[in-house]
Amino acid sequence: MTPAARVAAAIDILDTIVAGEPSERTLTRWGRGNRYAGSGDRAAIRDHVFGAVRCMRSFGYLGGGTSGRALMVGWMHACEMDAKALFSGEKYAPSELTDIEIQAPSLAKADRGVQLDCPDWLLDRFDASFGQTSDTVLSSMQMRAPLFLRVNTQLSDRDTVLSILAETEILATPSSLSPTALEVTQNPRRVMQSDAYNDGFVEVQDAASQAVVDKIPLQDGMTVLDYCAGGGGKSLAMAARATIKIVAYDSDPDRMKDLPVRAGRAAAEIEIVQAEELAELVFDLVVCDVPCSGSGGWRRAPDAKWNLTANRLAELVEIQSEILMTAKNHVANSGQLAYITCSVFEDENLIQIENFLTNNQDFKLVENHSFSPLAGGDGFFIALLERVHVSEGL
Repeated sequence: MTPAARVAAAIDILDTIVAGEPSERTLTRWGRGNRYAGSGDRAAIRDHVFGAVRCMRSFGYLGGGTSGRALMVGWMHACEMDAKALFSGEKYAPSELTDIEIQAPSLAKADRGVQLDCPDWLLDRFDASFGQTSDTVLSSMQMRAPLFLRVNTQLSDRDTVLSILAETEILATPSSLSPTALEVTQNPRRVMQSDAYNDGFVEVQDAASQAVVDKIPLQDGMTVLDYCAGGGGKSLAMAARATIKIVAYDSDPDRMKDLPVRAGRAAAEIEIVQAEELAELVFDLVVCDVPCSGSGGWRRAPDAKWNLTANRLAELVEIQSEILMTAKNHVANSGQLAYITCSVFEDENLIQIENFLTNNQDFKLVENHSFSPLAGGDGFFIALLERVHVSEGL
């Protein structure tokens, strides 16, 4: 495909996304329906689409609308590209630019939320979390997120993994966020086909997510419940750090469908259980990586930024509270409860923990830590709680 044809394809895909379809699903459907597009074409189109979704307000402002075409015109203006060369009207290319499209307005005159690609109602929440660095954080979320890998120290070490990756021209550098984290700097799309990945030496995991697991106190012989296991990334990371018994649970078991394969590849022993099997079980450590706004990871999942509403955020806060109240029952006497979000909003983080502690005098806060997107990875929060008294009957 020519560069202009890729832009035309991105316009069609974006029109579907603007109409309400999820970006990932739309891209997958388009790829299956257009087999003529090579891997390079699909990768370029994907970059066009996700770049536009991350910057939907600013690109729409520059392009004069909310359609896929307007977003791509806005992208051209934002990148100061020669839009006329790509909007030529020739075969497979978008039609020529109108006089109005050629003249882009000044982004500097736009509202703050437009400049920073943030819904207006969320600006105060970012300001509350980051203060004077709020705009810098939001600007970073307009960019594509790096690809990070976690070195599986049960099977290999960082230097060996770097050498194996380099053999297939995949270059990476150590991240300061975690001793197991590598940032891929060249050929990230080759990772999933690499020997390092297929042999279980590395897993794809954000560096801040790895740093969160580093904060969890693990000792050999512990029993651990990963209460909101999802795909099992944190279970796998914990299994690589210590010889522990890990039990994984999720209210939606389908989220864990890939965990057995991932665990087998990583040589990790993880037991998957259903709700009825948990019943009376208690653990030395319960980890709750709860459903949240995902605001710390909007570079990776930009749809969530535009789909979040005040009502949905309130629902998530309530769900988090309910999870804490249920999960606490599985914490043994003197055991610990780790509460994790990939959110940067205080109502999902420290305020949530303060409310929990107010209503649960048998727990105390050991420590909490927030990871800013400015550190290189996604935004994360972790609070470590300890059970200091167990009521009768537990």
